[in-house]
Amino acid sequence: MHRRSLLVLLIVIVSIGAHAQSELSLKDAIRMAAANYPALKAKAAYAKASELLVTAAQKEQLPNINLGLQQDYGTINGTNGPLYGFGGLATASSGPALAEQNWNAAFGALYLTNVNWEFFAFGKYREKVKVARQVWQRDTKDLAQELFEQKVKVAAAYLRLVASHQITKSYEKNRSRADSIRRFVIARVKNGLIAGVDSSLANAEYSSAQIQLTNALDKEQEQKNILAQLIGSEDTGFTIDTVFVSRIPGSYLDTLAQAREHPVLEYYRSRIAVSDQQAQYIKTQYYPAFSVVGVWQSRGSGFESDYVTDQGHYTSGYWKGINPNRSNYLLGVGVTWNIMQPVRLSRQVSAQRQISNALQEEYNTAALQLATQLQTATTKMRNALSNYREAPVQVKAAGDAYHQKSVLYKNGLTNMVDVIQAGYTLVRAETDRDIANNNLWQALLLKAAAAGDFDLFEDQLN
Repeated sequence: MHRRSLLVLLIVIVSIGAHAQSELSLKDAIRMAAANYPALKAKAAYAKASELLVTAAQKEQLPNINLGLQQDYGTINGTNGPLYGFGGLATASSGPALAEQNWNAAFGALYLTNVNWEFFAFGKYREKVKVARQVWQRDTKDLAQELFEQKVKVAAAYLRLVASHQITKSYEKNRSRADSIRRFVIARVKNGLIAGVDSSLANAEYSSAQIQLTNALDKEQEQKNILAQLIGSEDTGFTIDTVFVSRIPGSYLDTLAQAREHPVLEYYRSRIAVSDQQAQYIKTQYYPAFSVVGVWQSRGSGFESDYVTDQGHYTSGYWKGINPNRSNYLLGVGVTWNIMQPVRLSRQVSAQRQISNALQEEYNTAALQLATQLQTATTKMRNALSNYREAPVQVKAAGDAYHQKSVLYKNGLTNMVDVIQAGYTLVRAETDRDIANNNLWQALLLKAAAAGDFDLFEDQLN
């Protein structure tokens, strides 16, 4: 007996622990969305890629250092005449222009080091790095505004789920009341105390209450699926916290101005900054570029120096042919300038400036929408607070009316239709109360979204 009691106690403890683990608070939902939602992971990857591209742009200022090595075997017949190697389709054989073709062949080799550094280009590389940094800032701001919007979406979905859950509870109470009346009526009808038509009305009302409850459960599950998707989870077996919506948030009437660092507006500003910086970068390509070049070259050949006069003076030995025996170096400074670049790029700069103007107008549109949304949120908060205070009065009156009609009906002083009508009034009042409570938090969330300060909402969850 003692062991059985311990086993029952253990089962109860495990069940309580499992239930506690399955409860999902709003704060937990927000944290899960920030960590798991695929779109946020994608934005984070884009931001990381942009950060790496900044380093890539910085390294473009480094000089080009090319190392070349080749070993070949072939003939060196030459001929007098001009030649241009289009697309690298010509060979680089060098030898005497002999009177006739021969097929003497030997090994040869080329060893080359080339340094080419565009050391001054009127800030072209510097501006390119600035463009890369602005793109990184834009993608970072994009991540921040995506995270902000995702938090708002999760909070809104959670509140909708809470409302659906509370409405479901109201319909459960309504079904319970309908079932109680139905059982009472059936018992009275069987005893011949009331007309049989009342049982039909009671059964119809119970069926209606059951359908309403089923539809409410369906809506609740739909909202739960939406929330699970927004937090990046496939598990919909969690329960939710509905206690916090029964109280008034502490900052419901605080006056609040729109934050300049609103994540959405910051993102729009970063887009403008990228466009402006791109225009500056394009302008740097108007100007010439100064370069320094250095070359070291060594060559080896199996043909001797007197091969012009003695075509038999060569060797086909590999090591002899690849051993370098002649070297050259070259140092130089040059300037290159395509004088048509300003003509080509001037329109591109103008187009980029027009893009900046367009982005500025998009910023202005977003700022106007957010300012209007903030005013709307303040009005919604005031109206929601008024409904919140009126809802309990409505529920109390409707509950008293239903109780009165039920008692009168049970004593044969009223008819079934009056009871049903009172039940409709009561379930509507309970639903209005649940919605009024929820609308307070919805209005606060709208204000936080418009102000760009999600902490305004989240801090009230404590």
